[in-house]
Amino acid sequence: MALVTTAVTRDLARRGAGSPGAWVLVRRNFLVYRKAWLVFLTGFAEPALYLFSIGIGVGRLIDGFSYNGRVVPYAVFVAPGMLAAASMNGALLDSTFGIFFKLRYDKVYEGVLATPVRTVDIARGELAWSLMRSSVYSAGFLALMAVLGLVSSWWAVLAWPATWLIGYAFAGAGMALTTFMTSWQDFEYVSLAVVPMFLFSATFFPVTAFHGALRWVVEVTPLYRGVALVRELTTGALSTDALWSVGYLAVLGTMGLMVASRRFDTLLLS
Repeated sequence: MALVTTAVTRDLARRGAGSPGAWVLVRRNFLVYRKAWLVFLTGFAEPALYLFSIGIGVGRLIDGFSYNGRVVPYAVFVAPGMLAAASMNGALLDSTFGIFFKLRYDKVYEGVLATPVRTVDIARGELAWSLMRSSVYSAGFLALMAVLGLVSSWWAVLAWPATWLIGYAFAGAGMALTTFMTSWQDFEYVSLAVVPMFLFSATFFPVTAFHGALRWVVEVTPLYRGVALVRELTTGALSTDALWSVGYLAVLGTMGLMVASRRFDTLLLS
């Protein structure tokens, strides 16, 4: 796979593209995945299954919840949580496992740096690819929600752009943390963080079920901020809390990108 990357970047350089920039990594990943598109879509399946089993199945036993002054059916409440989880999955798969393999084993980035591409381009390109994968998952899931009648507001047209922020935050943070990993065992910490976030970030029940410091901890997790943002948009129950979520996710993604760029400098150029 490293040969694919080197060939792509050298081809761009021969065409007089100067520094190929971040998009060469996007093109490289596309070439790798185009014959394995079923693998690309695996992260979409888990949230969809949760939606059918818990959101719709258990939803038949629960009337619904009050959310921002509105009573919404349980399936309508759960679906935005699964939408945010789909976006998170898409961003994390490539920004963690994918980058770790290319960095520590496949030595893809050494081949990239033999071309005019810089380390900051690597970080931007990998983040862009992770964000694109995340947006594909969230677009498919949002379409599923619409087909099932789980979208109750025209504000939902902004839900897909909102998932880009979720993907951006998790891609940036995941990429930054991956640069500090040294073995596959370190991914146990990823699961240790992601699974509790998925279960307790108001995905299946309101955050009001928590009290005191525990509720504060839940509300500062990135998945909760994403769930709260898309839930307000898909239900139409908007509040000023959405602005805080937008700012939080944007800052987290940008900080992750900055850290990852510097770590790539350290790991690949020193």
